[in-house]
Amino acid sequence: MKYPKFIKQGDTIGICAPSSGVGKFIQKYKRSIDNLHAYGYQTKETASVRNETEPSNTSIVRAKEVEELLLDQDVDLIMAATGGDFLFDILPHLNPSIMQENPKWIMGASDPTGLVYPITTKYDIATLYGENASDYYATPTPDYLEGNLAILKGDLVVQHNYPRRMEQPPFFSDDIIYDKDSIWKSSSLTIDVKGRCIGGCIDVLKDLIGTPYDGTLQFIERYRNDGIIWYFDNFAMNSETLYRTLLQMKYIGWFQTTKAIMIGRTCFESNSTGLSYEDAIKHALQDIPVIYDADIGHTVPRITMINGAMLHLHYKDGQASLQFELK
Repeated sequence: MKYPKFIKQGDTIGICAPSSGVGKFIQKYKRSIDNLHAYGYQTKETASVRNETEPSNTSIVRAKEVEELLLDQDVDLIMAATGGDFLFDILPHLNPSIMQENPKWIMGASDPTGLVYPITTKYDIATLYGENASDYYATPTPDYLEGNLAILKGDLVVQHNYPRRMEQPPFFSDDIIYDKDSIWKSSSLTIDVKGRCIGGCIDVLKDLIGTPYDGTLQFIERYRNDGIIWYFDNFAMNSETLYRTLLQMKYIGWFQTTKAIMIGRTCFESNSTGLSYEDAIKHALQDIPVIYDADIGHTVPRITMINGAMLHLHYKDGQASLQFELK
């Protein structure tokens, strides 16, 4: 596994819009950029970032803008500006050689799963899942962003479950206010495992299955001796679709060496038959230790995940710790 160089004060964060642009929430985005500057970083945007359109530009242009930042020697780390629904269509236009020969940390959340996940599973380059460049708007800096910023600098802090959470999705608010208890649940009383970490937004991962951009089975085989710890961020799958998707992944062989699976809180819950998310997860993953309602995904607080890194996951009585190791 290749681990890109972490950033330090004064380094430049390159921002692209491989899915949507940020024009529809430009003020919140500007606050995020101001805060990144206040944290000591410079930023450099590609041309489509502030567009209001969804997607931000044509698939060819968006792919070229990703490559532009990879090739730019002044850019030290790359962030997706925001999520969306259309990153999938840039994949045929990305040059594999550019991605493999210019390893940089790339971070995104939600739809950017379609970029960071293949880079790790196909090319053995670690990537980050947790925040987009538009997510740093809150002042003072929330605790989960402090953890994220530490990791961007290479300080692999032990991340723990958070006692409180925000019930409303953060993109509906200008403030981060924890107003509900956060309780991680599990099918097991205790989980203590080490394995290679991989995952992302499950809504996106489902679309990758069976495409030329799905390197999952080869990744699992390369790291068979380590085993896999999966994490899934469910944005809006209803419980029935989540159930079928987990079974689909299981049937295709994604879980053959799995040590544990973490599933974040669902952002928009729904069902068509009355099936609960808890039952969907338990029925689909009966033979695998699983944690659900974790601080991962579209709700806050959320933990920053390192795709490709070794992860020590400990869980007992609702309390969890995650320690990443670069090996």
